[in-house]
Amino acid sequence: MRVHQSADTGRPPAPSPAADRPPDPPAAAVPATHAPSPAARLKAVPDAALGVLGIVLFAGVLELLPRVGAVPAKYLPPFSEMVRALGDELGSSVFWTALLDTVEGWAYGLAIALVAGTVLGLVIGGVEVLRRATASTIEFLRPIPSVALIPLAVLVLGTGLGSTLLLVVYAAFWPVLLQVLSGVRDVDPVARDTAVGYGFSPWARLRYVVWPTTLPYLMTGLRLAASVALILAVSSQLIIGSPGLGSEIARAQSSNAIPRMYALVLVAGALGVCVNVLARFLERRVLSWHTSVRTEAGA
Repeated sequence: MRVHQSADTGRPPAPSPAADRPPDPPAAAVPATHAPSPAARLKAVPDAALGVLGIVLFAGVLELLPRVGAVPAKYLPPFSEMVRALGDELGSSVFWTALLDTVEGWAYGLAIALVAGTVLGLVIGGVEVLRRATASTIEFLRPIPSVALIPLAVLVLGTGLGSTLLLVVYAAFWPVLLQVLSGVRDVDPVARDTAVGYGFSPWARLRYVVWPTTLPYLMTGLRLAASVALILAVSSQLIIGSPGLGSEIARAQSSNAIPRMYALVLVAGALGVCVNVLARFLERRVLSWHTSVRTEAGA
């Protein structure tokens, strides 16, 4: 092999450092910043704002359908006419009396169902023999719709508040009872045996072992029963004719006052929203110590 020498020094030329150094690795690509996706932006919007937006869109649909002729206005008047009829109702003493009658029937019926369902649930759930003896009876009575009892209610109690209370109590009783039974059944057997071993009285076991486990179930039953009670209060008034929003809705329909009828229906819906909000607020206050409520608040 022939080596070329430098003309000046007679030595072979020194190798170039740049020639022997490995090539530099390519620079890391800088990720491009992307704008948040529509789903992420929608998730950041508060639930209250989305709820208001949903109501506005619903009102817009109700206003638009009769205006464009998609639905005859005599069957579904525009939303603005419903609001106008509602404004007239707010200035009427008949409306406020009917609203008070509906709230009264709902509240009394729900209170009776809550007390009866809680007491019977704790007693039946705490005694194994009673729970097994009543299981088939509960499963037979629970599916019977409350409206099927309307003829009996009218025959025995007439068309007053008593009939409404009977139907409301019957409908709201079952969610409370079933939830309390589930709560008693969910009590930790180790905790129950430990309380017995330490000589806790039956009242102490109920207070410190059974009740803390059952209370979340009871609040769920109360929330379900509150909505069911309102439905039956309005439905019984609508069918039986007992005083309340239901009877006023039937009267408006029979007199062909369609905007007034829809205005009262909207009031019944708004009352249902208020009942649900109140039930959830009460549930969060009563179960502020519970893990599920604390996790929801932290999120």
